[in-house]
Amino acid sequence: MIRIEKQAWDTMVAHARECYPRECCGAMLGVEENGVRLVKAARPMRNAFEGAQEDTYQLDPAEQLAVEKEARAQSFSVLGIFHSHPDCDAYFSKRDLQNSCPWYSFVVLSIQKGEFHHANSFLPNFEQTEAKQEPLEY
Repeated sequence: MIRIEKQAWDTMVAHARECYPRECCGAMLGVEENGVRLVKAARPMRNAFEGAQEDTYQLDPAEQLAVEKEARAQSFSVLGIFHSHPDCDAYFSKRDLQNSCPWYSFVVLSIQKGEFHHANSFLPNFEQTEAKQEPLEY
């Protein structure tokens, strides 16, 4: 299960709205307690994909490293990645699966006509062949 605190959630939704109609991306920082990933902070990141960003995002490796250091400085871990799907459902696409990391939760926000519609979270397996939906609270 992943639980996202209000301030972190508001940051994620605001970033998705600001990036619309392009995909946004970012990291979720927090702690894991008793099998629950508790997101305490969200860190918007730049979509580094060099092409049409309406259905693709890419994290910048240098920015990822900076976020890892930022998390450790706050006694947090990077628990997962969030990104948006402009004008479509919050599903985990084949491309999302291929670019996933099995130790992260992946929260996908559906942004319809510039406004938040719904979200889902996914946990990919180590083979990156499937991602099961995980319970999400925000």
